[in-house]
Amino acid sequence: MYRMDWTDGRLQERFDSIAHRFDEVGRRFDEVDRRIDELDQRVDRRFDKVDTELQRVNDRIDGVHQTIHRTMLQLGGGMLVTLALGFLGVIVTH
Repeated sequence: MYRMDWTDGRLQERFDSIAHRFDEVGRRFDEVDRRIDELDQRVDRRFDKVDTELQRVNDRIDGVHQTIHRTMLQLGGGMLVTLALGFLGVIVTH
C-alpha cells in the first residue's frame, strides 16, 4: 500500500491553492452579481417606461369613457324629452 507523506509546507501549499480557488469563485460570483444588478436596473427602467405608457393609455380610455357616458346621457335625455312632448302632443290634440 502506497503511503504519502505530507509535510506541513506541502499541506499549507494545498490549503493556499484551495483558498485561491475559492477566492476566484467568489470573484466570479461578485461579477455575476454585478451583471445581474445592472440587468435589474435596465429592466426596472423599461418597466417604468411601460408603466408610463399604460398610464397614458388609461387616461385616454378614461377620457373616451367620460365622453361616451356624457353622450349617452344627452341622447337618453333628448329621447325622454321627445317622448314626453310626443305624448303631450297626442293628449293636447284629442
